[in-house]
Amino acid sequence: MKATFYSTTLFLCFFLLNGCVTLKQFDELQSDFDEVQNENRKLTLDGQDGEIERREMTGRIAVLEESQRTLSADTTRIGRALRQGLAEIARLEELNDVLNSESSSRMAAINEENRALLSDLSSSRTELQQQEDALNELRANLELREKELSERSQRIAELEGLLAARDAAAEALRSQLAEALLGFADKGLTVEQRDGKVYVSLEAQLLFPSGSTAINANGKQALQDLAAVISQQSNLEIIVEGHTDSDQLRSAAIPRNNWELSVLRSTAVIEILKSSGVDPEVLTASGRSEYHPLDADDKARNRRIEVVLAPNLDALFELIRSND
Repeated sequence: MKATFYSTTLFLCFFLLNGCVTLKQFDELQSDFDEVQNENRKLTLDGQDGEIERREMTGRIAVLEESQRTLSADTTRIGRALRQGLAEIARLEELNDVLNSESSSRMAAINEENRALLSDLSSSRTELQQQEDALNELRANLELREKELSERSQRIAELEGLLAARDAAAEALRSQLAEALLGFADKGLTVEQRDGKVYVSLEAQLLFPSGSTAINANGKQALQDLAAVISQQSNLEIIVEGHTDSDQLRSAAIPRNNWELSVLRSTAVIEILKSSGVDPEVLTASGRSEYHPLDADDKARNRRIEVVLAPNLDALFELIRSND
């Protein structure tokens, strides 16, 4: 721009110094000169703007270069950190592989252990359920047994009450018979109570002549006195037992032996009792021959009639049957 200004100035001077210049030429030159000056000013301004822009660009370049250096340093640092990170990642991946391998083995062992524990737990639950079922069954059985025991205890109490009542009744009957038959006590008649039964024992000499089945007068009176008492009793079962000694009776006529003698004497006693008011439905004849002696050394005691008075145990037997 400066070179153009200097060239224009020299050109004008050259024309001015080397000849006459017309006004028109001068005006043209002046116009060209003005135009050159305008262009020069414009170029000067453009040059100033360019210088300012250059300086700004230089500053920017400096800033960019500094930024580049910083970025380069950061890049180096980041690259180093990246490499370290990648190395650490590789190490961690390797460690992870090892841990995964160990974890897989450990998990397999744990799973196996868990399966074993679950199996044991299932077995324990099954066993526990079985024990609980058995316990419930035992509890139910125990409750049933307790109920049965309670019912049995009640039945036993009832039985004991019946037996006590039987014994009391038997003792009362024994006492009444002993008093009624007191006149025959020294003639071979005894009255005793055993096991809830009353036994009236009459020696054969009080009732029968030797070897006979016919009852004498004293015997008949004793049996009538006995019948007077027992005919007033209810719920009695009466068994008349005939007993002989061990001396053998052999005869062609009846009685032919001790069995027949014992039975015929028993039926003879029953005839007196029946005719004296005793209900025949409660009477039973029994011959026992010589096989139930009272005294091995006293044959007279073994020859006897025993009237066994027992309470009717139908109620007792009914209670026992209801308990079965």
